[in-house]
Amino acid sequence: MSKIAVFGAGTWGTALSQSLARSGHEVCIWCFEHELAPAINTKHYNPVYLPEFELSPLISATESIEEAAHFSDFWLFVTPTQFLRGTLQQLKSYYKPEIEIANAAKGVEISSLKLISQIVEEVLPGASFTVLSGPSHAEEVIRNLPLAVVSASIDPQAAELWQKLFNRDAFRVYTSSDVIGVETGAAVKNVVAVASGMLHSMEMGDNATAAMVTRGLSEIVRLGVALGGKPATFSGLAGVGDLMVTAYSRHSRNFRLGEMLGQGKTLDEATKALGQVAEGIYTVKAVKKLSEKLNVEMPISNAVYEILYGGMSLNEAVKSLLSRSPKPE
Repeated sequence: MSKIAVFGAGTWGTALSQSLARSGHEVCIWCFEHELAPAINTKHYNPVYLPEFELSPLISATESIEEAAHFSDFWLFVTPTQFLRGTLQQLKSYYKPEIEIANAAKGVEISSLKLISQIVEEVLPGASFTVLSGPSHAEEVIRNLPLAVVSASIDPQAAELWQKLFNRDAFRVYTSSDVIGVETGAAVKNVVAVASGMLHSMEMGDNATAAMVTRGLSEIVRLGVALGGKPATFSGLAGVGDLMVTAYSRHSRNFRLGEMLGQGKTLDEATKALGQVAEGIYTVKAVKKLSEKLNVEMPISNAVYEILYGGMSLNEAVKSLLSRSPKPE
């Protein structure tokens, strides 16, 4: 069995740590919030995220990023995307070439428009990098319900390494070489999920939601291919699979946030009520800039941006989408 350092003690970091511990791995979680590490170490639970679940004694926690860095040569990041660069900068002096890095968070850095793999390469040039993604709710993973995800790396051995660390009866892992495609699908589906939550709150029906989500997938594919991803990736777990689980489930933070916005809450009110990071509200800023830069048509994503940041009403956004000129699919 192996030792693994997990950077990030939110719901997903907690659930993945528990899953790794179920396979017999020893896990050390780096916690940003001060109250988490003592509770995890002494009471074996996370008092803020998934507090109702008892954690394995194989899981320990620390507030010291240095301690987490020295714990293992396997570094798994589950840090919100907009904070990842700062976390990597803190770890730079502890990095060694033999360290294997994986990331399970989703998003695009707003300031640079970079995907997570590109941020890692910029801060830690030449580092071995793998992305883990797919249809996966933390609330189900921690309950040991079955799922399947993708381990993607340009290095097949790295993808297989993380596949072996995670794979077990209830946690099936497939490998891929399409890092860009997997990361794009993981990031942009959160924007579509916000839109799906909005439609649900308006009670516009299953037909409208299915149409919007399907057209949202087309936007994901167009942007992903423009960035260098492979079209086939988006028909798999990291594309349509992740989109389905995020756009139709109340476990999805992005869906719930969209639902609250559709009920009349402001973005501030919805974010506070959610109590956790919904990456879609940040990713949509980067998606808008990327789509303009690459000349990729993304009307649904653009509508979400205008609702969140441009002062457009939900009814106006729906009307603008429904009044678009018909064209071949």
